[in-house]
Amino acid sequence: MISIADIPTASNAIRDAVTPVFLITGIGSILGVLTNRLGRAIDRYRKLTELKYQDLSHSSLQEIKTISKRIQWIRKAVSLCTLSILCVCLTIAFFFIAVEFNIDSPRTVAILFITAMLTLTCGLLCFLREISLATHETFDIDAWIKAK
Repeated sequence: MISIADIPTASNAIRDAVTPVFLITGIGSILGVLTNRLGRAIDRYRKLTELKYQDLSHSSLQEIKTISKRIQWIRKAVSLCTLSILCVCLTIAFFFIAVEFNIDSPRTVAILFITAMLTLTCGLLCFLREISLATHETFDIDAWIKAK
């Protein structure tokens, strides 16, 4: 049971843990976008691969290759963003562990938070690469003109 003397310490831990929770919410939104893009890319990939090989044009084969690369980049982005959320969760857990066991280790919190930010940054860079591949594929004007 928490004594009255421990209430300020526990409330400080709760206050410190609230800010990272907002970060979890933001990263969760990013993961929602990533998984939607992954689902759409997989659906398109399946639709193209259902066609017989003889029925595929050169542009369709190129699109299959591009979608395959996009799927790989999205999977990397999802993995890195998930790892980022896990690091934030560990940061929050450590706040409470530090209060419970009277541990004063800001270095651990800093390392976990820096790791969360680095993995989030790498995940967003993978997402940016996937977007680059998708927009290049979508807005290939030369291929569109040749098809007409």
